[in-house]
Amino acid sequence: MKSTGPVILGFLVGMLMFIQYFTPDKWIEARYNNVLDWKQVVFGITLILGVVSLFLYHWRKIEKREAGWLYSIVTVAGLLLMIAGAIAFSPQRGPYTWLFDYVQSPMQSTMFALLAFYVASASYRAFRARSFHAALLLTAGVIVMLGRVPLGELIGFSAGEKTYSLATLSTWILDYPNMAAKRGIMIGVGLGITSTAIKIIVGIERTYLGKGA
Repeated sequence: MKSTGPVILGFLVGMLMFIQYFTPDKWIEARYNNVLDWKQVVFGITLILGVVSLFLYHWRKIEKREAGWLYSIVTVAGLLLMIAGAIAFSPQRGPYTWLFDYVQSPMQSTMFALLAFYVASASYRAFRARSFHAALLLTAGVIVMLGRVPLGELIGFSAGEKTYSLATLSTWILDYPNMAAKRGIMIGVGLGITSTAIKIIVGIERTYLGKGA
């Protein structure tokens, strides 16, 4: 029953979410909206559980003086300070807003700036023309990058009333080859989601129940 109950519940909810797409029945629509409301409640509870789990994990590290326990002190202090600031002064003013604007936002900007260096490094390795396909990728990448800046509109020629530039070629690459590849990937993702959903509804996929289910 420990694993059968969740499987039956998953089947019923999955079938309800599936059937509501094909029927205008008001009762089905009301149950569908109920499920969406429950999802918001479950999301809120899981968020609380996540915060409590984060606090307990770092608190144990501090108590046992495990490696990196000083960083755990910063994490716990920041967590408690943000919660206390939001409760005492509201999230729209006071220390909560100050910490968000002058501590969290700069740290996020720093992380994205560091990621830019990793992206540049990965692009350099990917764009080295070691084969025909790599050369094709390099050429397309250069055209798209140049076509997205004002310089790309200046590089080109006119034939009659039409003007052909790197910006035009860049737009064509994005609208046709790039879009075709993106749609192929999205179709693959959709088929994967559909097959996984069917496996969960019929009870074949049970990894969400944990080990031994």
